[in-house]
Amino acid sequence: MSLKQKEVEQPMIDFDPEAGLQTSPEHYSDEKFWDKLKKVGMQIGEKSVYYSLLLFYAAKSPSVPKSSKMIILGALSYLLLPVDFIPDFIPAIGLADDASVIVAAVYKIVQHLDDDMRNAAKHKAKQIFGEKFDVDHIEDPSNSKNAMER
Repeated sequence: MSLKQKEVEQPMIDFDPEAGLQTSPEHYSDEKFWDKLKKVGMQIGEKSVYYSLLLFYAAKSPSVPKSSKMIILGALSYLLLPVDFIPDFIPAIGLADDASVIVAAVYKIVQHLDDDMRNAAKHKAKQIFGEKFDVDHIEDPSNSKNAMER
């Protein structure tokens, strides 16, 4: 490996996604995440909120590998960005790209989701949507045929 290659690769190897989440408040913070979910939760729907919560709790888990945390960081940061591919203020389709990014990220990291993460996400979703929230009607990404093929 050349010296130039090492100079480029070393920061990626040393990168700590969880620390990155906490030290980049202009792009991502837990507070911004909760504010965004409260603001657009009903608009993006139960599935997108539940999947966003799965990503949030997976990002906090020490058992999730760094490469998956980088995917999570990108997806959650995209959710929080005020400017994105389809601006959020456009009725009906403004949040579709955000939801798509969240769903795609969940399917990329699905093998790292455990019952603790699922239970935490279900509990928080019930707090957001109320007791009427029923996760059973939301497809579990680990049971999806597509997820099994990855």
